[in-house]
Amino acid sequence: MKPYREMSREELLQLKAELEERYHEVQVQNLHLDMSRGKPSAEQLDISMGMMDVLNSSVDLKDSEGVDCRNYGVLDGVKQAKELLGQMSEVSPDKIIIYGNSSLNVMYDTVARAMTHGIMGHTPWCKQEKIKFLCPVPGYDRHFAITEYFGIEMLNVPMTPEGPDMDLVEKLVSSDSAIKGIWCVPKYSNPQGITYSDETVRRFARLKPAAEDFRIFWDNAYCVHHLYDDHQDFLLEILDECEKAGNPDIVYKFCSTSKISFPGSGVACIATSPNNLKDIRKQLTIQTIGHDKVNQLRHVRFFKDIDGIHAHMRKHAAIMRPKFEEVLDTLDRELSDLGIGSWIRPRGGYFISFDAMEGCAKAIVAKCKAAGVVMTGAGATFPYGKDPKDSNIRIAPSFPTKEELAVATDLFVLCVKLASVEKLLGE
Repeated sequence: MKPYREMSREELLQLKAELEERYHEVQVQNLHLDMSRGKPSAEQLDISMGMMDVLNSSVDLKDSEGVDCRNYGVLDGVKQAKELLGQMSEVSPDKIIIYGNSSLNVMYDTVARAMTHGIMGHTPWCKQEKIKFLCPVPGYDRHFAITEYFGIEMLNVPMTPEGPDMDLVEKLVSSDSAIKGIWCVPKYSNPQGITYSDETVRRFARLKPAAEDFRIFWDNAYCVHHLYDDHQDFLLEILDECEKAGNPDIVYKFCSTSKISFPGSGVACIATSPNNLKDIRKQLTIQTIGHDKVNQLRHVRFFKDIDGIHAHMRKHAAIMRPKFEEVLDTLDRELSDLGIGSWIRPRGGYFISFDAMEGCAKAIVAKCKAAGVVMTGAGATFPYGKDPKDSNIRIAPSFPTKEELAVATDLFVLCVKLASVEKLLGE
């Protein structure tokens, strides 16, 4: 079929009638499918069930240093957990604080601490006249929700195939002292699956912010989430690059095992400079006597080391890869020649980013929902839920079965075609 924009009005009207007939046929099937969030499937959760067997009432619950993990103490995490997440994060264990199950919780706490008590002795953000954050777009909706919750003004920064537009980042950060941070998902980004280039990482490390309390919020959520053994992205380690650039305090690096073991009961951490760690511990000594060390020990004994994590992630990939390929192959087959959408084939992560014709995303998502398939809300990948082009849609293939995903993707493609025809007829 020729590109839609090359069709006459009569051809578009004929196509619209055909698409509407197919759409109504799907509607009567009464589907109930969910592709709205990056939620692991039951099959993925099952591969971690062995973790439930490594600890029981008869085993020794002391760590390698003799710490009784049942009791109080060890504020920043047991040594073995710091070593394990240090390997995963590619940083020294002495640069890490271990938290509870959610890195999002750690990010929220980090913003909250800056708001109420400032960063390393600087004026609390809540006492400064204006606070702004840079937001690479499309991006992670829960990041944007945190900054919006605290009343922080968010500024869009376009993503490129190399990462955020660094010319714009450098210009804004160096010229406006109200800009205090930037959200980053540097590897297999949410939702595009882009990994920042070496030069992008180095430019981040060399930033010269006007605000001394500026921080890069480096959410390395998908650091080991490859889809392929032989075709993986590589990301430079940001803390190392910041030290080389004489900028050691500029970054907070976050990661967790949330989509590695159990999302509801994983282990999260922050990695940063000694100065930042000292600042964070001041609050931590007030906030808690220590996080769940039994769960930390459980993870250590199940995974053992980074090789154990990599072996486990290959099991995840074996489940995820066919689902990604189902969606991407369908998009390629059904839409690649029509000029009504574009997408990226990621090598890892949890999402596929689809860009429809301008002004069509909300209509596509609404049509999917009306036919029984729930997608991530149009606009969710932008601050305040406002996609200026109304074009980006995040596809989350992980949760449905492969069979359900095939049905949902066929419907999605049908809705893209129908919304695009309606758009062109309305122009």
